[in-house]
Amino acid sequence: MADPAANPCIVISGASKGIGAAMAVELERRGFDIVGLSRSGDSAVGEGLVCDVTDENSVKTVLAKIAETRAIAGLINNAGLHLSGHSATFSTADYEQVMAINTTAVMVMSREAYPYLKKTGGKIINMGSFFDKLGVPDNLAYCASKAAVAAMTRCLAVEWASDGIQVVNVAPGYIETDLNRDFLARDRVRQWITSRIPTGDVGRPEEVARLVGALFTENLPFLTGETIYMDGGQGMNH
Repeated sequence: MADPAANPCIVISGASKGIGAAMAVELERRGFDIVGLSRSGDSAVGEGLVCDVTDENSVKTVLAKIAETRAIAGLINNAGLHLSGHSATFSTADYEQVMAINTTAVMVMSREAYPYLKKTGGKIINMGSFFDKLGVPDNLAYCASKAAVAAMTRCLAVEWASDGIQVVNVAPGYIETDLNRDFLARDRVRQWITSRIPTGDVGRPEEVARLVGALFTENLPFLTGETIYMDGGQGMNH
């Protein structure tokens, strides 16, 4: 059997499309071995494995399988869900679904990856959102879930620093993907973007991917527990 330590990899949840796919492509370009997790088992590059991040047994099983042949040197908690609706009528079921994928799964994935990351002194990158600091109508569940991710990032960073594990939260603003491209192209939306985002446009998945790639590539041991906002200045625009 091959020595897992000789074959380190980065595990990415939600790696089949959007920002997850862009990160997988960028990290492979930088020389990393990628294992992409998704419900479908598809991954933009590297090896794709089926994993339901809301199922603890699924998470445990897939990480153990990866560790049989590879050293897990990094984890990117990217899988997510965005459901919106008026807070006065938003269902408990929808709220719990958002929290299960966006928040609880981050805790479970990180917890189950911990013993493997401890061996490598690896990194965890959580994908948050600039909504974590904003009051956004019709987005109570999403905002709450991403604020929780930022809080968990701080807690895990402090608790696991002595194990050599870095934990960083990357919080994008509006990023154009296949899911929202048509919406963002509407004239009224374009006018709003121009007026609200100081840089004058939305971001691209490749930009987020390059930032995450730099976090893995550069030797920055003193950077941990922080939330890095990438929103074109929108979150601070008054």
